[in-house]
Amino acid sequence: MNKKTKYIFVTGGVLSSLGKGLASASIGALLEARGLSITFQKLDPYINVDPGTMNPFQHGEVFVLDDGTETDLDLGHYERFANVRLGKDSNFTTGKIYYSVIQKERRGEYLGGTVQVIPHITDEIKNSILLAADGVDVAIVEIGGTIGDIESLPFLEAIRQFRSDVGKDNVLYIHLTLVPYIATAGEVKTKPTQHSVKELRSIGIQPNILLCRTQQVLNDSIKEKIALFCNLGKDEVFTAIDVKNIYEVPLNYHQEGLDEKIVELLNMWTPAPRLEAWHDLIRRIENPKDEVTIAIVGKYVDLRESYKSLNEALFHGGVFNESKVNLEFVDSETITESNVAAILSKADGVLVPGGFGSRGVEGKIMAVQYARENKVPYFGICLGMQIAVIEYARHVAGIQNAHSTEFDIDTPDPVIYLMKEWYDEKTDTIQKRDVTSDKGATMRLGKYPCKLVEDTLACKAYCEDMISERHRHRYEFNQEYLDALKEAGLIISGMSPDQTLVEIVEIEDHPWFLGCQFHPEFKSRPMNPHPLFRDFIGAALKYKKSKN
Repeated sequence: MNKKTKYIFVTGGVLSSLGKGLASASIGALLEARGLSITFQKLDPYINVDPGTMNPFQHGEVFVLDDGTETDLDLGHYERFANVRLGKDSNFTTGKIYYSVIQKERRGEYLGGTVQVIPHITDEIKNSILLAADGVDVAIVEIGGTIGDIESLPFLEAIRQFRSDVGKDNVLYIHLTLVPYIATAGEVKTKPTQHSVKELRSIGIQPNILLCRTQQVLNDSIKEKIALFCNLGKDEVFTAIDVKNIYEVPLNYHQEGLDEKIVELLNMWTPAPRLEAWHDLIRRIENPKDEVTIAIVGKYVDLRESYKSLNEALFHGGVFNESKVNLEFVDSETITESNVAAILSKADGVLVPGGFGSRGVEGKIMAVQYARENKVPYFGICLGMQIAVIEYARHVAGIQNAHSTEFDIDTPDPVIYLMKEWYDEKTDTIQKRDVTSDKGATMRLGKYPCKLVEDTLACKAYCEDMISERHRHRYEFNQEYLDALKEAGLIISGMSPDQTLVEIVEIEDHPWFLGCQFHPEFKSRPMNPHPLFRDFIGAALKYKKSKN
C-alpha cells in the first residue's frame, strides 16, 4: 500500500448535475499548478459494466481513453483540465466491481466463504482505488450519484474504511452541495446543505471541506451558519459560484483559497500555483475578435451532454482563432432536399459527428452534399466521415446505391461495411467480430496509429506524418471501392501503417473538407486545441469573411 499518496474523495448532495466532475477536475488543475503529480478516478454506482452500451439521452457522452476503455464523460473533464492520460483503472462501476467479485467467487478465491457486500465488495472497491493511485502525490476520486442514493452506499462505506486503512492524514473528504437562492425570500437557504451533510455523517463520513454551489458569493455569516450546523470551521466552507464558462472554475476556487486549504489539511508543502496559463486562457475567452457559426448535424441534438467533448473541442478551436463559436444544432431528421439550403445557409461550417443507427442518415447525407457543392468547410467525425464517403460515392463517383451495411444490410454497394478481422497493435492480436458479437466493448476502441500523406489538409494540420488517435466504431471504409473513389477525386490522406484501414478522407477543389474515422475531440485541450478543430474553425472564419 502506497502510504505517501494522498487521497481526495469528492461526493455530492441534494441533487445531481451540481458539477462534481468539474469540481474534481478544477481541484486537480490547481494541485498540478502547485507542482504535484495527480491522477483521477470516477466510481459510478450504476450496474452497467461500463457506459459503452448506454443511450446518450440517459447518460450523455461516452468518453474513450487511449487504452480503449469506455468511460463516463467526467473523465473528459479530468483530461481537459489537467495534464493526465487516464486508463482502465480510472473508472469503476458497480457492475464492474460486482463482475470482478463474482469471477473470483467462481474461481474459488474466497475459499468457499459467504461473499458479502462487507467486506468483499468494499475490499474490491478499495483495491480499485489503490490501482489507480500508484505512484502519484494525490489521487482525486469522485463518487458518482447523490448522497442518500441506495446505489452509492457500498462506495461510501469503502471510502469511509479507506481513511483507517491509509491513515487520517492521507485522506480528505470534499462534499459538493447546493445553497439555493430563493428569489421570493430574497435570500439563500442553507437547509439543503445541512441535510446533505447530516446524511453523509450518518454513514460515518465527516466532510473536511464543503463546496457550496450557488448563484452568488456567500458572505461570512452564511458560511458561519453552514459551518456551525455541519461541524466545520468557517474557513472550510467555500463558495462554488456559477460561472459563464467552465474554465473559470479553477481560478474561482483559487481565489476562495481552496487549494491552500487542501494542502494544509493534507499536511503537504507546495510552492504557490503557477496559474498564468489559466489567466491567459480566460483573457482570450472573454475578448474574442470575431465569431463563427457551426452547424452540428446529428440525432442527439436535444441533449448537449451527448456531444460534450465535441462542443469543448470546437470551443478550444475558437479560442485559438480568437473567435467565439456559435453552435447551431440541427436534427438531421428534419432535413429534406427542399429545406437543406435554408437550414444550413447561415452556417460558416458544417460538422457531422459520430453516432449509431439509421435514424436521420439521409438528412446527414444531404447536409454533406450541401457543404461539398457550396464549398462550405466540412468536418466529418467517425460516422461523419462514413456519411461523406457515401455521399461522394453516390453523387460524384456514380455509385448510386452506395450505402453502409449498418443502415442497409443488403445494399449492393457497401462502401462502408462491418470489417470482421483486423490487426490490433495495442494487444498484438488479430481482432474478430461479426453481426452476432456482443455490443459491449466489441468495437475498434482506443488509440490507433495513422500515417498521413504529404501536402494534405491533415498533414498540414498535424505538421507530422505519423499520428495516433482514439477510435470508437464498428464499421469501416470498404477498400474494394478504394480505387473507384480515388479515381473520382477522393483523397485518402490518412491510413493505418499496414494500409488496411482508411482513417482520413478529403476532396479536391474545396477550401476545407475532411472526414476522419477517429474521434479527435477526445484529445483536445483548452490550452492545446486539437489541430483539426483549430484548422476547421480557421477555415470557417475565412469562409465567413469571403461571404461578406
